[in-house]
Amino acid sequence: MKERVAKDCPSKAKAAQISRRDGLKLTAASAMASLLPSYAPAAAQTESPAQGEDSMTDKTAIRPFRAKFPKADLTDLHRRVAATRWPERETVKDDSQGVRLATIQKLAHYWATKHDWRKCEAKLNALPNFITGIDGLDIHFIHVRSKHENALPMIVTHGWPGSIIEQLKIIDPLTNPTAHGGTAADAFHLVIPSLPGYGFSGKPTAPGWNPVSIAKAWATLMQRLGYTKYVAQGGDWGNAISEIMALQQPSGLLGIHTNMAATVPADVSKALALGGPPPAGLSPDEKHAWDQLDDFYKNGLGYALEMNNRPQTLYGLVDSPVGLAAWMLDHDIRSYRMIARAFDGKREGLTRDDILDNVTLYWLTNTAISSAQLYWDTRHNLPPGGFFDVRGIKIPVAVSAFAEEIYQAPKSWAEKAYPKLIHYNKFDKGTHFAAWEQPELFVGEMRAAFKTLR
Repeated sequence: MKERVAKDCPSKAKAAQISRRDGLKLTAASAMASLLPSYAPAAAQTESPAQGEDSMTDKTAIRPFRAKFPKADLTDLHRRVAATRWPERETVKDDSQGVRLATIQKLAHYWATKHDWRKCEAKLNALPNFITGIDGLDIHFIHVRSKHENALPMIVTHGWPGSIIEQLKIIDPLTNPTAHGGTAADAFHLVIPSLPGYGFSGKPTAPGWNPVSIAKAWATLMQRLGYTKYVAQGGDWGNAISEIMALQQPSGLLGIHTNMAATVPADVSKALALGGPPPAGLSPDEKHAWDQLDDFYKNGLGYALEMNNRPQTLYGLVDSPVGLAAWMLDHDIRSYRMIARAFDGKREGLTRDDILDNVTLYWLTNTAISSAQLYWDTRHNLPPGGFFDVRGIKIPVAVSAFAEEIYQAPKSWAEKAYPKLIHYNKFDKGTHFAAWEQPELFVGEMRAAFKTLR
């Protein structure tokens, strides 16, 4: 693999080697640089089975799926929440030590007394859900076709700590635009899969399911559904997978959209990893992005460090629903604060039910550890590369930069990262969960982003 990278991308491979030599100097923040390969996917694709290789056996047939959890599972959940053993409160008067005791206790009280999973289950079952086997693993997906004949097919991928719950609010506006202020020309057919080890998809029993293999599987899925031309969208892991699809260039992929773009220049990435000062000459937007990333690398990477290295150790998340909820809430500081405000009774972005629908899905499917293994598999089975590093994508890319994402990608960086940048827009609100938290803005972006590719 490394030899192929050096042959195919000599300058980038050399940069990767320099990064490895500097590795002994890196602080804990540099762990982010091992989350995803920047250069490997194009080469790695040649090692994957050919597209469409699966024969349509019973396992690879597309089968209807319906969610239904036994009442006993919900009773046990509520019993465990009520029996939570609480620690003392944090010793500071802010959130610098993590999820605050008052916040998680409000969440637990609402979860045990007011949250109704059956409402979420009914929403899911009102949509066309399916399962199909790809490369030996069952993949769950929602598939909603628009009534409009010329709708553009789009595969939308969630991340961690998200799920298909993130996309529920955008389905009808995108597939039925004339009922939501749009025209027939804005219509999409939507495919929304659950990542391997997440939600209703199968749980890998051996290493090998990482963004490279998932990207290939998504192309297989779109081909299996009969789509000969389509686009891809994602944030978080969904961005990584969509960008790798763009590098693999499967037949029919016209372009991608990201709400968590990978645009960080090499000098900025290296300075962040080494914990040094920012490079000289950054514009105000670029300096703002630097400040956001610097804070995240220094203060927000605890979850990724553990899941990169020791995901199987997280037994407490499987045993304690409140422990699982706290772990999922503490992804990044700005989305955490938005969620905390929701449990203070302020309607902002996500509701309490939104948040608990997602956590409950993780709990009921017992995917706390299987979802975390995606981090380990990526770290250990793909060459090093920064999650936000430029990957050299050649096909059209659209970017939406939300203000309170881990970092708000500057237009100047996006233009350099994506030579075929077909759309860029920035917003003064919106956190890591764009489709979930700001569905109206997100829907508008999808309509604008892909207009030229229809």
